[in-house]
Formats: sequence, structure tokens, C-alpha cells
Amino acid sequence: MIPKILWLTGSAIFFILGTWHLWYTFFTSKFNPRNKTVIDEMKNTSPELTRRTTMWKAWIGFNGSHSAGAIFLGLVNGLLAVKYFYVIEDSFLFSFLTIASSVFYVWLAKKYWFNVPFYGLLVACCCFLASPVTSFLL
Repeated sequence: MIPKILWLTGSAIFFILGTWHLWYTFFTSKFNPRNKTVIDEMKNTSPELTRRTTMWKAWIGFNGSHSAGAIFLGLVNGLLAVKYFYVIEDSFLFSFLTIASSVFYVWLAKKYWFNVPFYGLLVACCCFLASPVTSFLL
């Protein structure tokens, strides 16, 4: 029961942070630059890759897809933990991929983001790591 609760906790954190990020991206101005001229520059500048988009559209798109990834990771893991926890327990690959993804998110948060996502993701990662360890020990 404890390994399942740990896995569900990690999943819930990813889902909540991803949903929160999605909300901030599309329904608030919290991710907008404080310097309003930067927004204008981003809207009038395209990346070297293509002229078919702007840095502003890319910024919004990257934030949206980033949110979707965290929500997906949280939902899939949460649903599997609720209905088919044996899949998580019996699949080294699935557990490894979830843990590796959460470690990557923690690294991104530490290097590029701020404290709230870093500490939240660190807790989620610890839950994902503790779940198979606890399962093995019990």
C-alpha cells in the first residue's frame, strides 16, 4: 500500500504542477516578461530555424507543450497506480522511464526555473524513487 501511495503522490504533484503551469500559460500573464518591450520584440522576431513563427508564439507553444507533458506523466502514472499498480511494480522499464523523466524535470527546474517547481518536482521524484525501494523492502 505504501509504494502505491508514494507513486500516486508523485503522479499527483506532476499533474497539479502541469495543470497550474497550463493555467498560467494561457489564462494569466504570469509568464510574460516584466519588460513589455521584450514581448514586442518576441512578437516581431522569428527563430533562425524558420520565419513561419515568432519567438512569442514559440514561447507560448513551448510552455503549453511542457504543461501537457507534465499533465500526461501525472495522469498516466496516476491511472496506472490506481487500476494496475502491478504494471508499475513488475515493469523495470516503466518505472525507470518515469523516474528518469522526473529526474530530468528536477534538473531542468534546478538549472532554469525557480524554487516552487524545483521543490515540488524534487518531492515527486523522491516519491517515485521511494516507491520501488519500499516495495522491495516490504
